[in-house]
Amino acid sequence: MALRDELLKSIWHAFTSLDVDKSGKVSKSQLKVLSHNLCTVMKIPHDPVALEEHFKDDDEGPVSNQGYMPYLNKFILDKVTGNFDLHDFNKMCWTLSNRKNLDQSQLLISTDDAFKIWCIFNFLSEDRYPLTVVTEEIEYFLRKLTEAIGGSWVEERFEDYKLQLNMKQQSLNAWELISLVGSGHFSKGIDRQALSMGVNEVYQELIVDVLKQGYMMKKGHKRKNWTERWFMLKPTSISYYVGEDLADQKGDILLDGNCSAEPLPDKDGKKCLFFLKSSHKSFEISASDKKRKHEWILAVQTCVSLLRQGRPAPHREARQKRRELRLKQQAEQEELELRMNELQLANEAKQLELEDMRKALEEAATNAAEEEQRRLQTQTELQDRYKTDLEREKTVRKKMEEQVAQKSTELEQYLQRVRELEDMYRQLEDALEDEKRARQEEEAVRRLQARLLEEEATKRVELEEFHLRQQRAISETEAEKQELEKERLAKESALQAAMTQLEQLEQERQGAVEQYQTVMKKLEDATNNTKTWKHKVAEHEGMLRLIQPGSKGQQMITNWGPAAFSDGELSQRQKKWQEMKNQTTQAQ
Repeated sequence: MALRDELLKSIWHAFTSLDVDKSGKVSKSQLKVLSHNLCTVMKIPHDPVALEEHFKDDDEGPVSNQGYMPYLNKFILDKVTGNFDLHDFNKMCWTLSNRKNLDQSQLLISTDDAFKIWCIFNFLSEDRYPLTVVTEEIEYFLRKLTEAIGGSWVEERFEDYKLQLNMKQQSLNAWELISLVGSGHFSKGIDRQALSMGVNEVYQELIVDVLKQGYMMKKGHKRKNWTERWFMLKPTSISYYVGEDLADQKGDILLDGNCSAEPLPDKDGKKCLFFLKSSHKSFEISASDKKRKHEWILAVQTCVSLLRQGRPAPHREARQKRRELRLKQQAEQEELELRMNELQLANEAKQLELEDMRKALEEAATNAAEEEQRRLQTQTELQDRYKTDLEREKTVRKKMEEQVAQKSTELEQYLQRVRELEDMYRQLEDALEDEKRARQEEEAVRRLQARLLEEEATKRVELEEFHLRQQRAISETEAEKQELEKERLAKESALQAAMTQLEQLEQERQGAVEQYQTVMKKLEDATNNTKTWKHKVAEHEGMLRLIQPGSKGQQMITNWGPAAFSDGELSQRQKKWQEMKNQTTQAQ
């Protein structure tokens, strides 16, 4: 992401926070204050008259975001040199926007953590306004945060949230992302301090470009003593501080394509050594263990390799690849939809063509039927006419035969008439031949009609198969949806049954406790009554005696003194007492 695009995202938050009534416009006085603050933070000269001069042709009304952009580009962003503190710039834009949009009382995180999540949102959001972050980037951030706090990623929980998100919208704005993290939905069982440390670690990696950090021992150049320092690796440098609070920086190691990191053997009582060589100095560093030593060497070598290839930090390159993949998938989806529309249009055109062909065939069949009817009618009329002529000729012939004897002079005329009749017969045969040819032509037309109908049936079958394939695809999708719905209902039913069983066990436990208390009370009353009764009997019978010296043999002791019952009587009394106790328990 270019610096200008990164700055525009933060400025957009500040601009929209000034739009109190959500009309898309901000007053000129507020824009003056915003422009002055931007110039102050980015260390560029501010021209207070430039805003008025730029909008001198406009009325006194507020200015929209599109109207403010030319002024912002010309008088502020074009003058940015990059010698300002980006953290202070983001902090200023955050201060303007969070007062309107953030409710801190509902969150489990501090304002500083919310600011860091806001910066992460700007880094992961799409380059479209209004700014939103898509589901894929939300999952990427939550996975990073879960790894940072030492938790385990629960895929099912995010899939449920993703399903809920897709039902409403497929992205979140900055304040919705802060509320999602601050609500603790994906960090249950994690205390606030661990969550804050996790947010800070992700912020350091994605925003500050800290690729690795930790304590290591560094050998001095002058006194050659070993001192513990907090090292912080970035794509172009390694900074080391007195402590991890970054309050006292002791130096920087600039990285370039000529730097290298190589392991060293143990010496001077120091272990896990490696040698860091830069263009200006060389450093001997001792890690806490072999694993950390290998990780630091690999991280430094990765940075050097990226610098040689001119590539950005790994997380920035990965973000760019994810965006390119999303754009490619979106283009493929649009192309697929376009092809589907083209196929649908072609299908509709084919349907219209088939319909026109069917109408043409029906019209041809109707015309052929009418022509056949006219031909049959003409043939019938000719046959009737020829039959009438033949009957008339027969009558004439009879008359001529009757008159042949009388009119021999008319014989020649009669023969001429016969020749004429023969000519008419030949004409009739020619007419019948023409009728035969017409029938053959009719048969050819019918065969053509049958072939066209077969082609229509074939095309209709192909269209029906295509429609069935579409219906099967839709049915499979619907079946998968129903299966997921059944699975969800089954889980809810199992949860409800478990809750019902838990409530039933709780009721049974309370009943058992109450029964236990009742029995204990009865036992206590029985014990008190027994003690009182024993004392009275002992006083009445005079059985309270002092211990006398005598035989130490085992004696049977009862409430009435030694040897008051025999063993048989005592066994019988114990059985009766046990039966009475069992009957009392069953009655309860």
